[in-house]
Amino acid sequence: MKTEETTAAGSTITRRRFIATAGSLGIVITAGSFVPKFLMAKDGEEIAIDPQQITAWVKLDKDGRLTIYNPAAEMGQGSMTALAVIIAEELDADWKLVHIENAPVIPETYGMQWSGKLGGPMITAGSRTIRGYYSNLRQAGAQARYILMYNAAQKWGVPISSLKTEPGEVVNRDNNKRMTFGEIVAFAKIPDAIPQIAEKDMKRPENFRLIGKVLPRFDVPLKVDGSAQFGMDIQVPGMVYGAITRSPVFGSTPTLLNENEVRETEGLVDIVPLDHGIGVVANTFEQALKAKRKLQIKWSDGAKAEKFDSEMVYADYHNMVHDDSLKGKELLNTGDAANAIKSAHKTYDWEYRNDFLYHARMEPMNAVVSVAADGKTAEAWAGTQAPDADQSAIAEVLKIDPSKVMFHNCYLGGGFGGRQVEFSAEAAVLSNKVRRPVKLVWTREDDLQYGSYRPISLQRMQAGVDQKGNLLGWRHYIAGPDQRLQGGAVPMAYYKIPNQYVELRLTDHGVRTVYWRSVSHGPNKFAQEAFLDEIAFDQKIDPYQYRRRMMLELPRHLTILDKVATMCNWTTAPAKGRARGIACSDYGGSYTAGVVEISLDRQSGKIRVHHVWAAFDAGVVIQPDNAIAQMEGGIVMGISSVLNESITFKNGKVQQSNFHDYPILRMADAPESIEISQIPSSAPPTSMGELSLPLMGGAIANAFLKLTGKPLRHMPFTGEKVLAVLEG
Repeated sequence: MKTEETTAAGSTITRRRFIATAGSLGIVITAGSFVPKFLMAKDGEEIAIDPQQITAWVKLDKDGRLTIYNPAAEMGQGSMTALAVIIAEELDADWKLVHIENAPVIPETYGMQWSGKLGGPMITAGSRTIRGYYSNLRQAGAQARYILMYNAAQKWGVPISSLKTEPGEVVNRDNNKRMTFGEIVAFAKIPDAIPQIAEKDMKRPENFRLIGKVLPRFDVPLKVDGSAQFGMDIQVPGMVYGAITRSPVFGSTPTLLNENEVRETEGLVDIVPLDHGIGVVANTFEQALKAKRKLQIKWSDGAKAEKFDSEMVYADYHNMVHDDSLKGKELLNTGDAANAIKSAHKTYDWEYRNDFLYHARMEPMNAVVSVAADGKTAEAWAGTQAPDADQSAIAEVLKIDPSKVMFHNCYLGGGFGGRQVEFSAEAAVLSNKVRRPVKLVWTREDDLQYGSYRPISLQRMQAGVDQKGNLLGWRHYIAGPDQRLQGGAVPMAYYKIPNQYVELRLTDHGVRTVYWRSVSHGPNKFAQEAFLDEIAFDQKIDPYQYRRRMMLELPRHLTILDKVATMCNWTTAPAKGRARGIACSDYGGSYTAGVVEISLDRQSGKIRVHHVWAAFDAGVVIQPDNAIAQMEGGIVMGISSVLNESITFKNGKVQQSNFHDYPILRMADAPESIEISQIPSSAPPTSMGELSLPLMGGAIANAFLKLTGKPLRHMPFTGEKVLAVLEG
């Protein structure tokens, strides 16, 4: 059967295509007998669906209740509500009647807009959620509104142009006659041709009723009353528990030495060997832990990581960034930085370091997987940032098609880039062995010692200035593991600096690394911003004014910088014994500037951050309160990582095991105040979740430089490191 299909604004698509994609997304309005009979598969074939299964974006009931399906992981960042707001805005929904549910794991329908197209992965990462779905969710809401208006026009026998919508209603402009959305759905039919709504025909930002307004988050009441289902909350009939001892040195393999003894453990169901460890399954979690403690394992020799020492490796990195014979990956090259620095009035050449970091998620990783008795299907429950990837990982373990895995995405207690796939795959291995539902739980020690970490790195910064201190040339060399996680944050669009060169020089230690909130922006922005302040300090130029020089031709960025300087009364000195530091950053098209005010205990070396001010421009902000919460959360997490957090390796083994030796910021040490200001914008939304965290390294180092005249160049700025700098 041939169908027409086009995507140009103002063109039409057929009813069948609309059910499948609705302007590249897909909305189905269902009521009673009116349900879609088919969905479109990747290859264009029609697939019959259960008449009771809702597999599209919107369900509208006769009572006016509107269910919007959420494709993203709700990790506490508010995306579940924000995405629904986008659809509800263009639909002109009555927000009081909106209900939100997790979408089924069907990436062809619910995948993020990836490289300009939908149908990408269902992943919540990289601060892409709002900006990745925004334009198409608006189109989806606008097309659903068109269907309702079309049906009302047919019912009243009037042209659709004579109608408008108000929250939850279609209104006849001529006589003010009204019909609720619920009334319409009782007789609604999908028209044969549904227009692609042009951008000019959608709402203007000044007419938004929901976007940009303060609305209650859908998930908060459920978390307060305990009804929200996190992965850890899942209980299913016949469920048993799993625990795993994993290799202390990544890459080593296990040999179990006392299997018979372990099998005598009360409640033990089975022992399950894995490539990287030994799993046990028992009737209770306590019994699983008891069996785990009994395991005597001989680990193989020869893993690449087994001689790695993270404290000693900085000497290697130093050599790497000073070896002129090495040629790494060029990340940025504008002008002629080498000659500009060589001919400069004065030059600077310093190094900055950062240690490995752990994600420190509130909820340790866990999953429930139930493999069918015949091993040909499975059902899974987990909180993950990438449910389709977890679904595929389970399918790969079982050697079945992902469609045979029914995956339920749960609330999750923190992700920060590293919560996906691995724990679900492990649970599948355990369940496949015992053919019963297995809840696998990583203990905090498991999570910390067998985690994947933000990588270590060393940054060599070079610059040359003229007689007035103006930057003439800039070179930045980055040494460390994992290209994915080191090379971002290099451009500084908010500064006009001529003659820049940035190069990445990589090595591989055989340890596990993965995305960590803000990825390479944390270490790279620290190095850039601390380096700028050290140059300004040496040149005796106010660091705020120094940045202003480089923004005079960049009004958008200058507005942000000036705003934060006004917020903190930059020109007014803080109380005695305190100092302020300033820094700028960006992420995913958003821009920010921040100031911190610190004090220092010179006996212990402890830095205390008292106040933080930040301004940001992130385009249209869907939920202002939530955006501010994102900024605040990133600031607190940033302070924690900058002052406290460090993972170290000796002989390939992580030296930390729990929060007693991997301290995170305590409430008593949180700032007394955090003040955030949003710069109004009508531009499309850009990133929020990872925007503020990278400010903290540079801002705190710069405040310390102002307070003491000494630079801090190695994160975290622990008391021990601070005292060494003060005494040096």
